Amino acid sequence: MSQSYDILLRHGRLLHPNQPSEVVDVAIADGKIAAVASQLDQPARPARLEFDLQGQIISPPFVESHIHLDSALTAGEPRWNQSGTLFEGIEIWRDRKQSLTLEDVKERAIATLKQQAMQGVLFVRSHADVSEKNLIALKGLLEVRDLVKDWMTLQVVAFPQDGVYGNPQNESLMEEALKLGADAVGGIPHYELTHEDGVRSVHRIFELAEQYDRLVDIHCDEIDDDQARFLEVVIACAIRSSMGSRVTASHTTAFGSYNNAYAFKLMGFLQHTCINFIANPLINITLQGRTDTYPKRRGVTRVKELWQQGQNVSLGHDCIQDPWYSLGTGNMLNVASMAAHVCQMTGTSEIDACYNMVTWNGAKTLHIEDQYGLEVGKPANLIVLDAENRYEAIRRQATVSYVISQGKLIASTEPPSPQWKLG
Repeated sequence: MSQSYDILLRHGRLLHPNQPSEVVDVAIADGKIAAVASQLDQPARPARLEFDLQGQIISPPFVESHIHLDSALTAGEPRWNQSGTLFEGIEIWRDRKQSLTLEDVKERAIATLKQQAMQGVLFVRSHADVSEKNLIALKGLLEVRDLVKDWMTLQVVAFPQDGVYGNPQNESLMEEALKLGADAVGGIPHYELTHEDGVRSVHRIFELAEQYDRLVDIHCDEIDDDQARFLEVVIACAIRSSMGSRVTASHTTAFGSYNNAYAFKLMGFLQHTCINFIANPLINITLQGRTDTYPKRRGVTRVKELWQQGQNVSLGHDCIQDPWYSLGTGNMLNVASMAAHVCQMTGTSEIDACYNMVTWNGAKTLHIEDQYGLEVGKPANLIVLDAENRYEAIRRQATVSYVISQGKLIASTEPPSPQWKLG
């Protein structure tokens, strides 16, 4: 006699990372994927929930590789970013964070996570500013990490927004953040007071990561300056430490401004390590190139070339309604679509790759592959999209019909049904 299931999905189109999709039934029981087959027998007892998907996509959930939950939903507080630049955003946030409270951070972060979860995001890496003496942003997000653990996996990065050496206390605040439980060590070497401080900060970040056994995720060369070359320092530290896949270089927008001779040299170095890259195309094209007249740079790292070489590249939303970006909803299909456009990845395999960058690649960046995927026995974290393939999902910004987290249906949305009324 066949077993009983909590949720039974019939006739869904199961996505695989590098193989054609297949129409299957998926059964969920006790929080895990219990069975996947072209046709499952009717269970002994009816499943608590059963859905006929009629060919809709069954996908692993979206992964938000890079966001700042501590600043989310603060656009216009205390003022709007009129220049649209990264640096005005930093100044506005420096003023806003003086009034942070734990409840303020927690309320906005949870509201943002719910907004993301409704759109199929179940794994998030957020940076928390640790440049203020009370570590309110970090403590708030660490509490949120625990509060949402039944439906969302949240990683928190100790991020020194003002630089590891921007203020005398920042280095000790970084270490205190790790002692409190931050999952990863962050940095911003291009914003340190001097180039030498920037290099020193990268080395210190790796020392802390090894000392506390944490991941590394550095805001690296997020600037148009083609002389911002801290990525080479990150690569060297990754090679020498053998940390490889535990290391992430976020943004690296200057990589798009390097001359090709230097860029190709870096690409060669990258073949000796498997560090991850995160691009944030919505924000990168908004903040970068602001001082250019014409032609204006795209302000995005070399996503296509890194992907072609086999580096792991994932995508992030970065900001949702904050001093750097007043727009945004948390929809990762919007991010993937922008990547396809701005990185000129419009071939069929390239569009599929952009989808993978907000799913499987993101899981690899977060170092959570053991708990991510659609194989039997894995935790039942998956989404159903109102589309037949990745191309249609990105092209139409498809509705996420169902969101299943840890075996529970946590959200559902009816796809729009427009009707022609003329004639």
